[in-house]
Amino acid sequence: MAKMSHGPRAGSRKKMRKNVRDRGFPKVNDLLKTFEIGDLAAVKINPSIHAGMPYHRFQGYTGRITGKQGSSYILSIKVGSLEKKIVSSPAHLIRIQPFSDDKGQ
Repeated sequence: MAKMSHGPRAGSRKKMRKNVRDRGFPKVNDLLKTFEIGDLAAVKINPSIHAGMPYHRFQGYTGRITGKQGSSYILSIKVGSLEKKIVSSPAHLIRIQPFSDDKGQ
């Protein structure tokens, strides 16, 4: 019997799977996205790009951009009562529009 792998992609078969129509390399605009410090962003891992990929546990988490490290961004998220910082390339982040409470008035 083989031992289970404990690598960075272990246990992520369903999380890192693309839809059939979305397979292949992403568009250039997805790779060149820019964020400002203070923007809200969600982690949406693109499995076809290995560089700058955050750990798969953080798939779907939302946080705030707090800085830039090279061509990647630092995202601060809350996990329970802890504040964690994730370094991710822009290909794995999606901009979130802040909620406005004025209801169009």
